[in-house]
Amino acid sequence: MGKIAVITDSNSGVTQKQASELGLFVVPMPFMINEEDFYEDINLTQEQFYEKLVGDANVSTSQPTPDSLMTLWDKVLKEYDQIIYIPMSSGLSGSCQSAYMIAQEEYEGKVFVVDNQRISVTQRQSALEAKAMADAGLSAQEIVDKLMADKFESSIYIMLDTLYYLKKGGRITPAAAALGTLLRLKPVLQIQGEKLDAFAKARTTSQGKSIMINAIKSDIENRFDGMENGDFTIACAYTQDLEAATAWKKEVEEAFPGFDIHMDPLSLSVACHIGPGALAVTVTKNIRA
Repeated sequence: MGKIAVITDSNSGVTQKQASELGLFVVPMPFMINEEDFYEDINLTQEQFYEKLVGDANVSTSQPTPDSLMTLWDKVLKEYDQIIYIPMSSGLSGSCQSAYMIAQEEYEGKVFVVDNQRISVTQRQSALEAKAMADAGLSAQEIVDKLMADKFESSIYIMLDTLYYLKKGGRITPAAAALGTLLRLKPVLQIQGEKLDAFAKARTTSQGKSIMINAIKSDIENRFDGMENGDFTIACAYTQDLEAATAWKKEVEEAFPGFDIHMDPLSLSVACHIGPGALAVTVTKNIRA
C-alpha cells in the first residue's frame, strides 16, 4: 500500500503549525488587499486581516495559482506516493475545480481532489478523517469514496453581527441592509452543501443563538435519525471576537452535554463577506476508517 499524504487549504482553519503537529499539509489561501498580495497564515494573520477589513480596505479573495499547487504537490510527492487534496467547497470558490483539472491533466493516479462541500471546522474534520483512514491502511480511492459518500452530511449555521459586509459584497441591496440595520436584525445563514444561503432573521443575539441551536437539534433528529452521539461531531466557529465566541461555545456545550466541542476562527474567505462578530455552530456525520 502506497504512502498517502493529506493536504487541505487554510479555509479549514488548520494553521501551518497545527498541520505540522497533525501530519497534514495546508495550502495558504491568497488575498488581495488594496492591490497587495497576502497569504493566510504566511504574511497575513487573523489580527492583521480584521484590522484591514474594519479599516474599510479593499479586500478580495483569490485562489491558489496552478504553480503554487503544483510546487507543493511535487514537494510532497517526493516523500509520499499519493495525495488526497481537500479544498474548500466548490460552491464557495473556483479553487476546487481548478485543482481538479490540474490533477486530472498532470497528476492522474497521484493526486485525488475531493469536493465534499466543506469549509472551516467541517473541512478540518474531513482532513483529519482522511488522515485517520490513510493511517488505517485504506487506499486513496477508498478514502475519496468514503468522503464523497457523506458529502452532504453536514450543516453550518452562522449568525452575523452586521449587514455591512453583505451589502459591500453586493449580496444584499443597500435598502435591505438599511432596513435590517434599523430593525437591528441578526441574519442567520446556513451552509448545507454547496453555498451560503439565508436561513432565518433574528431580532436579538439571544434569539439568533436559539435559532442555531434548535436548527442543529433538528438536524440531529431528522438528518441523523437513529445515530448515537459518537456518530456525529458538533463544533463552533467565529469571526474576530474571541470573548463572545468563548461564551458561545459554553452555551453550545450546555445545549449538547457530553460532546467535546472544537472551536476555530471561521475561514477568512467567508469572513471577508460576513464581517467580524459572527458566531457559528456545525454538525457533521463522522466517517469511520
